[in-house]
Amino acid sequence: MERETRKQIRLKTYNYSQNGYYFITICTKDRNELLCNKNAKLKEDNTFELSEKGKVVDDSIKNIEEIYTDVKTDYYVIMPNHIHLLLSIKNSSDISISRIIKQTKGLVTKRIGSSIWQKSFYDHVIRNEQDYYEIVRYIQMNPLKWENDKYYKSIMSK
Repeated sequence: MERETRKQIRLKTYNYSQNGYYFITICTKDRNELLCNKNAKLKEDNTFELSEKGKVVDDSIKNIEEIYTDVKTDYYVIMPNHIHLLLSIKNSSDISISRIIKQTKGLVTKRIGSSIWQKSFYDHVIRNEQDYYEIVRYIQMNPLKWENDKYYKSIMSK
């Protein structure tokens, strides 16, 4: 049986370790809702009540800036089955977005004891100030749209 070839999702000529802003989306394996407590309601600050796995993810995201001094986590949100991050790299170095995400996913996997992630991740290189603010707004508003998300699974059907 022939394996399906994965679509290349990175820009071929772009250096993902150069100064800039990057919007990242990482999904859980099979889009399982592992990161937030079942029946959790949206809190006043537009975040969900995190499950134990979600808390590990939150700690790992907060740890990015401690591990990589030239990387800043500008905004992020943890959804039931995915996370959105807005990262910036300053003082171009040998640290690439792929390496940051791989090590962050690895840290979560190690702490939980098994992988919860789908392969790869989605990225978008922020091109200008308008693009940046549109992404910030998207991240901030995403929890409000959860029930209409195309990957939303009704908690009642479980």
